[in-house]
Amino acid sequence: MDVKIKKIIKIFFIPIFLIFVSVNYGCSPASVLATGGGSAMVVAEGERSLGTVIDDTTIKVNVAAKFLNADNNLFVNINTSVLEGRILLTGLVDNQEIRIDAVRLVWEVEGVKEIINEIEIGNRTTLKDYASDLWINTQARAIAAKTIGIKAITFNFETIQGKIYVAGITARPDLLEEMVLALKNIKGVNEIVNYVIIREKL
Repeated sequence: MDVKIKKIIKIFFIPIFLIFVSVNYGCSPASVLATGGGSAMVVAEGERSLGTVIDDTTIKVNVAAKFLNADNNLFVNINTSVLEGRILLTGLVDNQEIRIDAVRLVWEVEGVKEIINEIEIGNRTTLKDYASDLWINTQARAIAAKTIGIKAITFNFETIQGKIYVAGITARPDLLEEMVLALKNIKGVNEIVNYVIIREKL
């Protein structure tokens, strides 16, 4: 996908996302967790407070603004998932200096408590590589829905060169383990990186 087109899509997504958050808090039994890649992760009611989710959304928007004003296409090439002030960074950049600069910019954002840096150095050399990651991501979401049911929307998936990053919150570690085992069977997957937080039911 052309870099300019991807940038336009992401710029368009930010205000829409904020509207989505404000509307859904008023009429939905679920809360929204700020994530990257143009998608929203929904967290079941009772697992997080409204204030926490709003704080995470603010952090995500501020990080996006930092990346948008930076050089090296950080806004386009790096995805962010925010969970209670913990930020997971994924994506592909050209060199280590860009990777370090991305982390530096995130630390400048108020409210950030921890950064999990999974940004990789390299590039998707062909459209086929990009399509493969998209296909894997689609399969991962389908497996999550089959394994966990409606609460599968509490998970965020990012696939980079066959490596699936999973983030979210769950009170069912047994179902999480079952899902991760199933993800390993997806064609083209070479690694699962699990950042799901286990919580007791309130």
